[in-house]
Amino acid sequence: MVKDILKEAEHKMKKAVDVVRQEFVKIRTGKATTALLDGIKVEYYGTMMPLNQVATVSTPDIRLITVTPWEKGMIAPIEKAILTANLGLNPINDGNVIKVPIPPLNEERRKDLVKLIKKFAEDGRIALRNVRRDAIEHLKKSEKEEHFSEDERKRGEEEVQKLVEKYIKEIDNLVALKEKEIMEV
Repeated sequence: MVKDILKEAEHKMKKAVDVVRQEFVKIRTGKATTALLDGIKVEYYGTMMPLNQVATVSTPDIRLITVTPWEKGMIAPIEKAILTANLGLNPINDGNVIKVPIPPLNEERRKDLVKLIKKFAEDGRIALRNVRRDAIEHLKKSEKEEHFSEDERKRGEEEVQKLVEKYIKEIDNLVALKEKEIMEV
């Protein structure tokens, strides 16, 4: 029973770290990356489709993303989708390819981005602590219902705490890497 609770808690903690990682990928660092456009959906024959399913997205250099639609008629909807995504990007349409220049970040914007990643990281840590609280409550309730020993419950609580510390360290490492990436450009 204790193992099941620990396994479920670890699964939820991994998910919390993954959410933080996904949020970090979306933050623009001044370098071109196709991940910047991952969340964009384009209307394609009445259906909203992910951008990468209607066009080829690539990064020919550090400051440019190119979007090559598979059908010429998709250029205008793709351009509109990029503009309305509020990413601070201004696509340039040359009739065949949409070029998305990535402007360099100024010092103030870099500091704002660092604050943003720290906020996402703190949200992740809060999620981990909530998982810990739920797991410990589950252990206490199970101790009474399943009649396993107090020692087993305490060992379970210690294991949950070790998991929290492990995943908080992982989030801290992600923050350090992303902060370095933002401030270096």
